Amino acid sequence: MATKRTQGRDDDPLDDFERREVEVEGMSKRVYVSGAGPAVVLMPEMPGISPDVARFARWIRDAGLSVYVPSLFGVDGAYPLADAAGAVMRRACVSAEFRAFAGGGTSPVVGWLRGLARAAHAERGGPGVGAVGLCFTGNFALSMTLEPAVVAPVVNHPSLPLDDPGGLELGEGDAAAVAERVRREGLKVLAYRFEDDRWCTGRRFAAYRALLGDAFDGRVLPAGVANTDPPPFFREVVGCAHSVVTAHLVDAAGHPTVRARDEIIAFLAERLGVSREAAAAE
Repeated sequence: MATKRTQGRDDDPLDDFERREVEVEGMSKRVYVSGAGPAVVLMPEMPGISPDVARFARWIRDAGLSVYVPSLFGVDGAYPLADAAGAVMRRACVSAEFRAFAGGGTSPVVGWLRGLARAAHAERGGPGVGAVGLCFTGNFALSMTLEPAVVAPVVNHPSLPLDDPGGLELGEGDAAAVAERVRREGLKVLAYRFEDDRWCTGRRFAAYRALLGDAFDGRVLPAGVANTDPPPFFREVVGCAHSVVTAHLVDAAGHPTVRARDEIIAFLAERLGVSREAAAAE
């Protein structure tokens, strides 16, 4: 839900992305598109397409992939301030599109995201589409594997359901169908979290492994390596090391969060048939 935004400190104008209105089954959302090659749907974390999310999108693009970033909540490109972002989070929690709490099953917005993946695959070709979820949208990357085009799911620090540390934000039928497809087609699911993350706990990763077995590759970084000066929303509301490749990433060569970023991009490139060496040479 793109809204008019006010340019503030460190906001990102997103001028290097094409803005599109994408309609799926009568529902239209703004999507930011950039790059060439097979597609990756990058879903924003709370509170929206922040400058850090846009930076990660550009890294994916620069690896020789197309990136599709849907606007699901918040103000596109805005620096995540605590008060404004907290209001965005509260609205999302009561929105009919999301199932933020236990017992609600799979979020309805995932159906629209699967449609976006189908459209991106038809447009960009290749063996399939990558799906990367972050925080509030973390588990959506797994739910999207019910779309056959999605072959490279990355589940980053999934926070839903907010009231069940061991929950997966999946209806029973969807969970069984996801597990069956992963088993049948030999898919791999890559996931990241920080230790001591109160929004994405070890119990949640254990639940993923119980559902997916060895197909779930859950990687945990020490909390002490996280960026100690994230934007205000992450410092004051999130309150712990959480966002591995965005707000809590330390952009320094060899840093553990940068290695995690590179591992994610390598996973996407391999699954989508892109040579990173060839992309770097272009």
